[in-house]
Amino acid sequence: MSFTDDHLLPLVDEGLGNSAYLVDLGDGRALAVDASRDLRTLNAAARRRGLRVTFAADTHLHADFLSGAVQLGHDTGATVLASAAGGRLFDHIPLADGDEVDLGGLTLRALATPGHTDEHLSFLLLDGERELGVFTGGSLIVNSAARTDLLGPARADQLARAQYRSLQRLITLPDAVAVWPTHGAGSFCSAPPGIERTSTIGDQKRANPLLAAPDEDAFVGDLLAGLGTYPAYFTRLSEANRRGPAILAGTPALPALRPATVRALLADGATVVDVRPAADFAAAHIPGAVSIPLREQFATWLGWLLPETTPLVFVLNPDQDPADIAWQSAKIGYERLAGQLAVGIAAWTGDGGQVRSTAFTTATRAPTGSYVDVRQAPEYRAGHVPGAIHLELGGLTAHAADVPAGAVVACGRGERAMTAASLLERAGRTDLTVLDGGPGDYVRAHDLNLTGGTEPS
Repeated sequence: MSFTDDHLLPLVDEGLGNSAYLVDLGDGRALAVDASRDLRTLNAAARRRGLRVTFAADTHLHADFLSGAVQLGHDTGATVLASAAGGRLFDHIPLADGDEVDLGGLTLRALATPGHTDEHLSFLLLDGERELGVFTGGSLIVNSAARTDLLGPARADQLARAQYRSLQRLITLPDAVAVWPTHGAGSFCSAPPGIERTSTIGDQKRANPLLAAPDEDAFVGDLLAGLGTYPAYFTRLSEANRRGPAILAGTPALPALRPATVRALLADGATVVDVRPAADFAAAHIPGAVSIPLREQFATWLGWLLPETTPLVFVLNPDQDPADIAWQSAKIGYERLAGQLAVGIAAWTGDGGQVRSTAFTTATRAPTGSYVDVRQAPEYRAGHVPGAIHLELGGLTAHAADVPAGAVVACGRGERAMTAASLLERAGRTDLTVLDGGPGDYVRAHDLNLTGGTEPS
């Protein structure tokens, strides 16, 4: 077949910062690369194009999402392609360096590219002898390389050196070869995140700062210096992917629950997750609820802040889709979904349930004094309020005592700050104000200047 750009469709998960790929192989067949367990977008794209996924390839044992390859094998009969070194416990074709798979007109060649993980493969797509592009997963990514500390800090240096050798191998491909990474902007597997999601070998040789490192030691130093924190759930998903995620029969259920049932679940150890917008949570919420507004980043913060072993009860607004909660939870392995409060917060108050409120105010009305910034370290370094106390949201619970009385809690817009305030409320702190806005709004309102750089856009 003659391969054109129309044959490849990147499918971006903005919340996790990743790209999966759907490749039209001709004759109604398709290849899926690094698909997540939430297959809604991929399946819709395949239906629009009249395609059936016949191959599902995974570049590595993913830490940030459950793979959809096993589900595709069940749903469409897709043949799963993955590294032989991964020790996967489900049916797949195990591939080693140099192995090739005939896709029926196109060929997929496995290239061992360890670094992000030990068993990492990149997949070179060929049309005859012509090298079209390479699915680089978590090896070479746009203007960077994926992090090498997910197997623990003790191995980060060793894997960074493997990553160096993998990138040096990849850049021997012709300059015109397309680079199709999995990790990209917004992914905590990136180090650091960028903006563009695809590239070419030639462009990366010219623009990737890690490839400009004069030697292996400099590369390792530069790569490791860019590593930040990552969600707690990353430590368990690679093993879940090795064993193979359970097959799902349709959308995971999120049944409606009466207030009395919610009370019984809470008494038995469940946690309420309030997915309404920050302003709605601020106005009235169930005491002890954790605010995680339903948006693209919902799965990241659910997995970072709450254990997967705790039953979860959700509070929604009528215009929010329970399926979105269920699928975002399922793709990171959260399956103890007790249900949703029927009719929402109005049912709770109508049944005599107590509620709490949280101060949520604009920069012009925010009190002066202590300012707690819960953004990620790169955001904080780029520009923050003078004298701000920096406590990342992911580790905030352990530092509740470090939050001064009466502090303003802030992030970039207000969502993460409201999550932070809800966690602090669970720790007994009800004296805080959440900023509806970010550091730029605050310094303008209080005639200050940002410290450390310019505010991220």
